[in-house]
Amino acid sequence: MSLVTIAALQARLETGETTATALLSDMQARITARGTLSPFQRLEWERAYEQAERSDRARREGAPLGPLAGVPMAHKDMFDRKGATVGFGGHPSARKTATATAPVLERLDAAGAVDFGRLQMSEFAMGPTGQNHHYGMPENPAVPGGVPGGSSSGSGVAVGMGLVPAALGSDTGGSIRVPAACNGVVGFKPSLGLVPLTGAMPLSWTQDTLGPLAASVDCARRVLSVISGGKIRPRGEPLRKLRIAFDRGAFVEGISDRMRAALAETRGALAGQGHDLVSLDMGFFADLTEPANVIAIAEAATVHADRLRDCAETYGTQVRARLAQAAGISAQAYLRARQIREIAMVRTAEEIFGAADLVILPGLADVAPQAEALVHAEGTEIARMISGMTGFTRPGSILGLPVLSLPVAWTSDGPLSLQIMGPRGSEDLIADLAQTLETSRQPVESALAEPA
Repeated sequence: MSLVTIAALQARLETGETTATALLSDMQARITARGTLSPFQRLEWERAYEQAERSDRARREGAPLGPLAGVPMAHKDMFDRKGATVGFGGHPSARKTATATAPVLERLDAAGAVDFGRLQMSEFAMGPTGQNHHYGMPENPAVPGGVPGGSSSGSGVAVGMGLVPAALGSDTGGSIRVPAACNGVVGFKPSLGLVPLTGAMPLSWTQDTLGPLAASVDCARRVLSVISGGKIRPRGEPLRKLRIAFDRGAFVEGISDRMRAALAETRGALAGQGHDLVSLDMGFFADLTEPANVIAIAEAATVHADRLRDCAETYGTQVRARLAQAAGISAQAYLRARQIREIAMVRTAEEIFGAADLVILPGLADVAPQAEALVHAEGTEIARMISGMTGFTRPGSILGLPVLSLPVAWTSDGPLSLQIMGPRGSEDLIADLAQTLETSRQPVESALAEPA
């Protein structure tokens, strides 16, 4: 499967091989020929052609061009654009017409990106599988029959299908990194507070972050540089020698044999680059799943309290049940969870980043799980599956840390992805390391040997 990158598109635009309008027209033809709207929720061609024509005119006239000039993009259906509909993955009654434009979209507009649509998502960004009670589940292009991951399901699928080089998503417990891992693309969750949340649907205001899912690390960092207001570099720089930590404790015990092999391959690649490898006991990360979930669901229930009271029947069964259960979380439990987070932040700074510059963790335990298993799961089995998909992503969210998810190997069943996590403000360092792994990783055509 061929992914499209920002660098490749810009090279074609700069040489005059194509135009922004032609790229958009080709995209429209491809989507029409597919005969299905998925993974898009809504297409907005009129405005997109206006943006493309402005970009083409500026290029013809020799006017200054933004860093994403003419690049077609689409985004998770949760960002406000003045005068446009935003749906949040919810029941049609939840849709609204935005009265202002989210700063992240304003920054992409100013950079010259062409925004042509909105992508599917889990209902109100609640659900790591990508299943949506109202609109179904977009098809995973990397794992036949696999879940696409959520909640930024459409963003991961659109990039994985080669329809766009990057798409915005949100991440509260893994909603950028999980679909990135499921679809074999890059996902970049920034530090808490780096990217403005105004005009984006809230879920858990003390954990919400916005970032890109992208075809490459280069694509991801270019987009993140724009939406962060230039707070991170759009290009890589040579790396110094780093201390890179791997877990030696129980945190990664549940991973598959082939994920364990991918971690070993990565250790070897990093050692070959001259980095110091550190083994640390990160077992306490496993203890953060429950407080992270308590904080997230309690805050989500607060966001939805009025609507849930007035029109509970418009929520999907699982989302309604989770929000209703959250009403029983006591103030003491919520505050205790936040207290645990503060303690864990100090412990992480001292025990982990006192000994290492960056950390390598699995993205998922294995390739994306099969959707059929989700269909037949009930009650505690669904809860177990959901917990299994976010077990490795929750720590980065509750701690507010920057984390990049990167596919490092491909098996006959699909991609295996790892996460690179660092202290707050280490986005540049994370991306620099990720680009070295990206260029040294096994090619898509090869696969890790399957476990006997």
